[in-house]
Amino acid sequence: MEGGAIAQFIPLILIFAIMYFLLIRPQQKKLKDHQNMVQALRRGDQVVTQGGVIGKVSKVKEDGEVEVEIAEGVKVRVVKSTIAQVLNKTEPAS
Repeated sequence: MEGGAIAQFIPLILIFAIMYFLLIRPQQKKLKDHQNMVQALRRGDQVVTQGGVIGKVSKVKEDGEVEVEIAEGVKVRVVKSTIAQVLNKTEPAS
């Protein structure tokens, strides 16, 4: 009787394991990579927001915002987490 009950749970456990390795784990890695990218933002980086706006970081603020210059003299405040991609990284000043 107990052997039959355990045998019924094996497919459920296998499905959960497959879901973990195919869906959950890659999503966690992607989230961690995005957080590291956002934390590494610095002045001069060229970025793309989730809205598709391309600009250059002119100031990194402490409260989770960055100031992005999208045209000559036009600066907007952007929430750091909405930065989708960093196109060009600036070299650290020595």
